[in-house]
Amino acid sequence: MFCLHKYSQKLFILLILCLINSPLQAALDIEIFGGGASQIPITIVPFVNETSLPQSISTVVANDLQSSGLFKMIDSDGLALHASEEINYVGWANRGSSALVIGETTLLLDNQIEVRFYLIDIAKQTQLTSLITTVHTTQLRTVAHQIADIIYQALIGEVGIFNTRIAYVVKRETSYILQVADADGFNAQPVIEYTEPIISPAWSPDGSKLAYVSFENRKPVVYVQTLATGVRTELANFEGSNSAPAWSPDGKTLAIVLTKQGGSQIFLINADGSGLKKLSKHAGIDTEPSFSADGQSLIFTSDRGGSPQIYRMAINHASGGLIERLTFEGNYNVSPEFSRDGKQFTFIHRNNNRFSVAVQDIATRQMQLLTNSQFDESPSFAPNDRVILYATEINGRGILSTVSSDGQTRQQFSSLEGDIREPAWGPFRSIKE
Repeated sequence: MFCLHKYSQKLFILLILCLINSPLQAALDIEIFGGGASQIPITIVPFVNETSLPQSISTVVANDLQSSGLFKMIDSDGLALHASEEINYVGWANRGSSALVIGETTLLLDNQIEVRFYLIDIAKQTQLTSLITTVHTTQLRTVAHQIADIIYQALIGEVGIFNTRIAYVVKRETSYILQVADADGFNAQPVIEYTEPIISPAWSPDGSKLAYVSFENRKPVVYVQTLATGVRTELANFEGSNSAPAWSPDGKTLAIVLTKQGGSQIFLINADGSGLKKLSKHAGIDTEPSFSADGQSLIFTSDRGGSPQIYRMAINHASGGLIERLTFEGNYNVSPEFSRDGKQFTFIHRNNNRFSVAVQDIATRQMQLLTNSQFDESPSFAPNDRVILYATEINGRGILSTVSSDGQTRQQFSSLEGDIREPAWGPFRSIKE
């Protein structure tokens, strides 16, 4: 933790604001726990000629698939195959493999690499899918993630998330660094760095921008930064606190939390900073908004009932601004985020003085605890809703973790230095990115 649980920290910012006066190169280390009840046995054969490359494509593919908890890796014993004609189907079946991944790389001019891969169904002795593409040597991890996504979709029937990105904040000595990395923690790149806190990063729906809150001017101000160019704009710098940005699904507006009219209330603002409109009108604290998939409602945290709970509010004024309470289990439920499909939301639930990641079904109101940690915060759905990214604390140090939405598989990401907090999972990327 930076000092306080995230919701308590936000209350501290709002209530004691006047007291505020005061790039990582290493990849994140990953540790995987558990796995799905039913795993697909698969063999990833080392790609032909990849030993001469700066990055093993087959290793990244295998790590991606294993991290999902849905695949069981069957050792290839170092065998390399050039084409499907060389496959001994009976031999691979006897090893217990249901699917086989083979590939080949060819070095071209100007550090270009031709990459070929094939996914084979062992039982049916047929090719399920393939890819032939040419990339620069600096894009080998990216093409490996794309291959893993193709395999995942072919065998699981859902879109993979391996070629997505995450954002998070690292506190290192006297610096706060907002970073963006691949979903597996590699290729971390700093977005911005200051000696004052940076919190609440939020991805635009197209993944091109990040909104976040910076205290660089000794007060919380909401900025929007374009990742490709580094250009940023000041979205909200009103009197008092400006915090908790959340993008609408169409990327045209953001929900933000302001104290400019007294108290902590939710406002809508256009992405260019115009058209400010107040949504919530309560004397209590309303914060941490998250849009529904259709953009017609928000869930948010409020203490209007006496303790921090999660509520839903209709945005359309024709609905009368209907507000309903969603959480009733326990006296502390905060930091909600809608799933992309709008059927559930994740949040932090306090249980026996432990702050744990939970999910709740919108229709049935049934809650499920996914973790049993001491200090979890900032849960964020992967774009396929299969996995939740969150921050936690191990031995007094902030790290990132993921948990599958059924609670079966967990990962821990740790850095060689610094506390890692405030994670946000980005949207799907196009195959050309």
